[in-house]
Amino acid sequence: MRVIIVGLGVQGRKRCAVAGDEVVATVDPFSPEATYRFAEEVPLGIYDAALLCIPDAPKIETITYLLKNFKHVLVEKPLFAPNRHDLELLRELSISNKVSCYTAYNHRFEPHFVKMKELLNSGSLGQIYALKMFYGNGTARLVRDSNWRDSGAGVLPDLGSHLLDTVVFWFGKSEQNFSIYSSNCFENKSPDHVVFGSNGALNIQLEVTLLSWRNHFYADIFADKGSAHISSLCKWGPSQMIVRKRKFPSGHPNERIMTLVQSDPTWGLEYAHFKNLCKTGENNLDNDIWINEVLARLTPLAI
Repeated sequence: MRVIIVGLGVQGRKRCAVAGDEVVATVDPFSPEATYRFAEEVPLGIYDAALLCIPDAPKIETITYLLKNFKHVLVEKPLFAPNRHDLELLRELSISNKVSCYTAYNHRFEPHFVKMKELLNSGSLGQIYALKMFYGNGTARLVRDSNWRDSGAGVLPDLGSHLLDTVVFWFGKSEQNFSIYSSNCFENKSPDHVVFGSNGALNIQLEVTLLSWRNHFYADIFADKGSAHISSLCKWGPSQMIVRKRKFPSGHPNERIMTLVQSDPTWGLEYAHFKNLCKTGENNLDNDIWINEVLARLTPLAI
């Protein structure tokens, strides 16, 4: 497959490295290394797909242009729109033109995330009571110094979208109402520490921050037959998953501990997944529609 990379920031360079020889051109209005300044300048005959690593504002317009011209699209998360209709139009274009439109949430390819999904699907934990997740990094100063990132709801859409997508990956799209529990602008103009969640049939507590001086992720799932826990991601390793089998009426549970020390496999796995989607023209825009609606309701409460 022949691809172009649109946007040569940190993410764009990662995508370049993974796609390798399949990259036929790069696009960036500010980088002297780029082959072209704008996607519209690239001859349509030289590529099959575009990997978009661009700010949120131009995403809808750029994706629309590419889908209309029968190009497959991978776009870095999150994919937002002022209203649901804009995303529905992208979905219709993807389906009618039989081209893939895929929003990249690479954490779905974390080995322990996949194991967690398999565990939940097996039903061995029984009734799930609660999910708690934390995602933090130390990029507050970088965001503050950016020309475009320190705006809007800040860390909520940036890292919160990852956690919402993980909720969808593990449990499906929830009908529960989400609320902001706390939102703070400790160092930035936009929120840099947000806690939110939903207290429904499944209790969900999600925390995101730019003020974690050691990058960290954890997930805790509590259920009537036991619990399951993930600590860290492969890129920040070692990454550990613990599955505990509850002992009745009480006592030390039997537990299984799995530890991974390896480089981040998610970028390569996700790119291979995207290429498979391109064979059938599938899209994952239903997920984006749900995440967009949740964050649209939360944003006014966070800022």
